[in-house]
Amino acid sequence: ALDTVETALAKADGPAALVTTATDPKFFSNGLDLAWISALAESDPDGERAAFSVEFMTLMARIITFPIPTIAAVNGHAFGAGMMCALCHDVRIMRADRGFLCANEMQIGFRIPTPELALFRHKLSGSAFFETVQLARRWTGESALAAGVVQHTATLEEMPGVARQTAEQLAPLGAHRELYAEQKERLFGEQAVLDGPHGAAHMLRNYPDFH
Repeated sequence: ALDTVETALAKADGPAALVTTATDPKFFSNGLDLAWISALAESDPDGERAAFSVEFMTLMARIITFPIPTIAAVNGHAFGAGMMCALCHDVRIMRADRGFLCANEMQIGFRIPTPELALFRHKLSGSAFFETVQLARRWTGESALAAGVVQHTATLEEMPGVARQTAEQLAPLGAHRELYAEQKERLFGEQAVLDGPHGAAHMLRNYPDFH
């Protein structure tokens, strides 16, 4: 899907933005297939788990550095990697009446990889970061908005319109694709203008060096 969008961007100049959502009214993303991952932790002769981890982290890096404004319309629950994916977007709109954002790894006994921790740290305030990764807080739309985890809330019926309106407002920034992508690299790349020597995108792309 991202290839399709970037191919279209290469063929046309001007404003552009990307909205990501789900068709299921209950879930934006329930995260990874934990049963499959757990089974591979015990026996993985073909190295599927390692290959998947690298590919998934690279995908997250691609989203966080996408060359146009990105909006996640979080229409339902977003757990674990689902919350991670939402945070890779520039702006998040969350359903106001139901659904949780939650990094539940600590709750279920999974170790959060260092690149994923970097992603959360780069996208959240200090208090929201700690509550998310250490206390496995379940953020409602109201609490997520108050903490700056999301930028807008809406009902399920309102969400498509709010997402489109947000995309239209941000789309002019997407006319400067190279600049927009380059600044994201400065924020999240190898020499990130942040608290650490490396940004989340660099660590995600180079997952085997940091996990």
